[in-house]
Amino acid sequence: MAVMTYREALNLALREEMRRDPRVFVMGEEVGLYEGAYKVTQGMLKEFGPARVVDTPIAESGFTGVGIGAAMVGLRPVIEMMTFNFALLALDQIVNSAAKMCYMSGGQFNVPIVIRGPGGPAHQLAAQHSQSMEAYFYHVPGLKVVRPSTPMDAKGLLKAAIRDDNPVIFIESETLYSVKGEVPEDPDFTIPLGRAIVRREGSDVTVVAYMGMMYRVMEAAEELEKDGISVELVDPRTLQPMDTATILASVRKTHRAVVVEAGAGFAGMGSELTALITEQAFDDLDAPVERVTGASAPMPYARNLERAKTPAKERIIEAIRRVCGGSGSH
Repeated sequence: MAVMTYREALNLALREEMRRDPRVFVMGEEVGLYEGAYKVTQGMLKEFGPARVVDTPIAESGFTGVGIGAAMVGLRPVIEMMTFNFALLALDQIVNSAAKMCYMSGGQFNVPIVIRGPGGPAHQLAAQHSQSMEAYFYHVPGLKVVRPSTPMDAKGLLKAAIRDDNPVIFIESETLYSVKGEVPEDPDFTIPLGRAIVRREGSDVTVVAYMGMMYRVMEAAEELEKDGISVELVDPRTLQPMDTATILASVRKTHRAVVVEAGAGFAGMGSELTALITEQAFDDLDAPVERVTGASAPMPYARNLERAKTPAKERIIEAIRRVCGGSGSH
């Protein structure tokens, strides 16, 4: 194991897959000469050259379409969105072409493309650069959607996404790029898509959270442990396909559930998870499922308002206390 940042883990995954498979190439704005807006592609132009690390104009619909065409004829493109908010400009290409091509061609064309970049709450990047975009994509049949929370996940899941024969939406986080963690150096290390992980074992309540919210729940869990409330934390990692078995097994063990997401609550990931738990584990629940979500408002620029928009540790603690009736089961 090596200790590296989330950013370095992504860079390593890209390098390993490009060395392993000459069909893999990277394309996007500033990925080459500038080495990536967030330095995820640092050093890659020097190693692989401009044919495999391709700088593009500011034209998301155009270069995403080029990537889809390249995938259809046998290449394995990794398209970088400078921020996932800009993927809106390529939504027609992603939703109507990438996601539908295998189905509409009767299986004659696979589209092995990864569309990656940062999304969700950032550090004072305001309303147009801080949206949680996963809800735009996991509703679309034909797309896989991944949100890796740790450096190990960043490497293992990105490698699995590149090897997958389907289009994968791979949303990272500006706030996690500098987070450090242990990462296997084995070039064959991958994490299968569609497999959740229990980040923390507990007995009183299951909390489902990912990305920055996972770290916030971990802080809340440590604080609640002092009061005898034992929190089990499940990180889905892949939102589509969802590992429902791991989530439901945890809920059946603890009999209570809280779902935390940074995005606005209406029709979000929290809604889907709450429906899943209520429909499939209703008889195991000792309390209604609680949701903790971001406020239904554009992301403000001011730091204090940005904090108010996203779920705070205190709100998570309050929700956990409510489902536990104020105390743990011990």
